[in-house]
Amino acid sequence: MQQQLHHHSFDVKISKQPEPDPITSEAERLEALYSYDILDTESDPVFNDLALMAAFVCGTPMSLVSLLDEDRQWSKAMVGLNSREFPREQTFCDTAVQTVGANGVFEVADTINDARFANNALVTGSPHIRFYAGAPLLTPEGYALGTLCAFDTVPRSLTTGQREALRLLARQVMTHLELRRTRLLLEDEREKLEGVIRLANRSGELAPAPARAGIFVKQEQRLTRVATDDLHYVEALGDYVNLYTTRERLTLYGTMKDLETKLAGHDFIRIHRKYIVRLDRIMGIEADMVLLDGATGSGPGRAPVRIPIGSSYKAGLLARLTVI
Repeated sequence: MQQQLHHHSFDVKISKQPEPDPITSEAERLEALYSYDILDTESDPVFNDLALMAAFVCGTPMSLVSLLDEDRQWSKAMVGLNSREFPREQTFCDTAVQTVGANGVFEVADTINDARFANNALVTGSPHIRFYAGAPLLTPEGYALGTLCAFDTVPRSLTTGQREALRLLARQVMTHLELRRTRLLLEDEREKLEGVIRLANRSGELAPAPARAGIFVKQEQRLTRVATDDLHYVEALGDYVNLYTTRERLTLYGTMKDLETKLAGHDFIRIHRKYIVRLDRIMGIEADMVLLDGATGSGPGRAPVRIPIGSSYKAGLLARLTVI
């Protein structure tokens, strides 16, 4: 569906920020493009808004966030067009990334009077482009991935303020591409780390128990081994859990079900939907409370930690204790 936009004119002075010069090696440029894992992805409101803003500030009915693949131009966002990709040899953006400088905007005021584009299929046929302006999408290393461009079916030219606004919007496109790539990389690293944790814990269950059995706790990008002898109890806090040891409290993302599975085979028991305790730390039971010895921060003269027993867990707890 085409979006109708009113034409606006902007003529403001905006200070330029230095940017890296484009790097012309096509093989390296394509490698940089593919590292963002952006081609053929779903529509994204952030990029749609930036394309719409480009059309608005340039006063044109059409705009694109375009990316140049090996043999095609693919659009992450578009305004006023129905086709998401075009053969690369037909596109204005291919010329733009090879021609414009780091701080410039490639502009064609009237395509009919420009020998490079007069016979272009996008000029002689739909969408009948007569005006084009594109700012390069430059990576921090200087690779031009494509352009943020605006175009019209009538000749025109941009003001200085409009060119600067288009260039700044192109920088915003790159900022969001960088943020998206960083998020994907962090998710990938998290999956790898979780795989290491699963493997470590599974190996501990399958192998003979060492003198001091332990579990591995993930905190940020670090794995910390906690000896199960030192672990006193576990407390659930929504999507997080606290592990209380002899010396410290560790907070990590996880569920009680996950912890209950990982602590299976060790001397632990779940006594409440929010608590798992180590059996040999139980000093006594009063009514519906477990009295636990040696939790973090306790010492001589300190009262034991009191932890509630869930009614549905009490029978299982008593069955694990030697009661005479």
